[in-house]
Amino acid sequence: MSPMTATIAQADPVLALQNTYARLPGRFYARIAPTPVRRPTLIRFNHALAAELGLDARALTSPAGIQVLAGNQVPAGAEPLAMAYAGHQFGHFVPSLGDGRAVLLGEVIDREGVRRDIQLKGAGRTPFSRDGDGRAVLGPVLREYVLSEAMHGLGVPTTRALAMVATGEPVYRERIEPGAILTRVAASHVRVGSFEYFARRGDVDAVRCLADYVIQRHYPDCAAADNPYRALLEAVAQRQGALIARWLLVGFIHGVMNTDNIAVSGETIDYGPCAFMDTLRLSQVYSSIDHFGRYAYDQQPRIGHWNLTRLADCLMPQPGLTEESAQEAAGSALDTYARSFENSWRAGLAAKIGITEPRDGDEDLGLELLGCMGRHGADFTNTFRRLSELETADPGPDGPVRELFREPEAFDAWARDWRARLQQAPGGDAERRERMRSVNPAYIPRNHRVQQAIEAATDEGDLKPLERLLRVVSRPYEDHPGLEEHANPPKPEEEVHQTFCGT
Repeated sequence: MSPMTATIAQADPVLALQNTYARLPGRFYARIAPTPVRRPTLIRFNHALAAELGLDARALTSPAGIQVLAGNQVPAGAEPLAMAYAGHQFGHFVPSLGDGRAVLLGEVIDREGVRRDIQLKGAGRTPFSRDGDGRAVLGPVLREYVLSEAMHGLGVPTTRALAMVATGEPVYRERIEPGAILTRVAASHVRVGSFEYFARRGDVDAVRCLADYVIQRHYPDCAAADNPYRALLEAVAQRQGALIARWLLVGFIHGVMNTDNIAVSGETIDYGPCAFMDTLRLSQVYSSIDHFGRYAYDQQPRIGHWNLTRLADCLMPQPGLTEESAQEAAGSALDTYARSFENSWRAGLAAKIGITEPRDGDEDLGLELLGCMGRHGADFTNTFRRLSELETADPGPDGPVRELFREPEAFDAWARDWRARLQQAPGGDAERRERMRSVNPAYIPRNHRVQQAIEAATDEGDLKPLERLLRVVSRPYEDHPGLEEHANPPKPEEEVHQTFCGT
């Protein structure tokens, strides 16, 4: 137990926790309490998420609750710890990473009976901090809050943000910035890199122990399989394939798909230099640290497979299996990833252009539209949303879509084939429009809007841009009268070309 633990009093029961991860062997983590901060103030609290978790919002937003969210008091039942993990970062293995600025407080059981982690990000130094200060600054905390809530609104599996707290302390980066702490909620924080940490040390018992924990928590059906660990690999692969397909379908670029940023639960995690595309460009990169495009938009499916191969390297070597049979088992399990991605991508792309029963040729029709968008500089989100409004049998004016293309005639040629295909599908225009609107968002957290919200909050203490942005991205498929400007792509002078990590 860290000496720091003794300096922080147990809080009043504003948040009662368990911690099953703390029941694992001590080499899985370091016990460490959050480092107290001077003057914590609540910036934003996610009331909807609190209700979903069955938490008392009034208690958590009280002075005592804010002390918990700031890390100044440890909740009842919490056993704070920093998780150990390794990771391949941009293809290079780093044997010891771990939670360098995050503390897992424990878990709650939500209203659906699902166990969810409660973690404080930016909670101070841990044994894994290396030369870092363990703190987070307001800008990246705000970015993760917005991006994760937007992904939830889009229906993409993701970690969530319960609260943002200002610490009242400066943090030193390229300049002095205000400190903040994010309360993150996740199905769990076990990563591909968690398995690598033990596998690279030859700790077979720890790999099995972690796999058993993940099976029990996330994939209980795997326990009854002939080979539970191969079944686990297949289950993780299935979720990752579907997840990455959904990223592509909404124009999302994670930006830093290192193995330590890949959650085995199948959730999007670690919103660092991530972004949503404006104009479609398949090789689009925003991350300031991705110098060679390893994690570009169109590279994400390939990298997903690469990361899962690293997980297979950890799971498949087992007693009684030759190297050849282990490789065969891993390859068969990883085929699940390709099938899951392709099925999710094809069905999702067909749905985006209004087709509910895909057949041969429909994927080509969708890819032709994407190619046309890329060649003619069309906005990714707005093209699909405006396409949702067009008439099929009795073509009306296509201006709102055509004007997004540098050469509108290119869209006209595609639209003729599209209308011909839709006339062969069941249902009328009204039904089709409703379906398309339910999968083609009107709003995404556009980079320039996120940056404007960060600058207003950081430089002026103005949270109004943040609130307006959250209103539209948390319900992105709805119309928001009076906030239509949030659907507009940036003007040339507003474009954000690079996004940055919070470390």
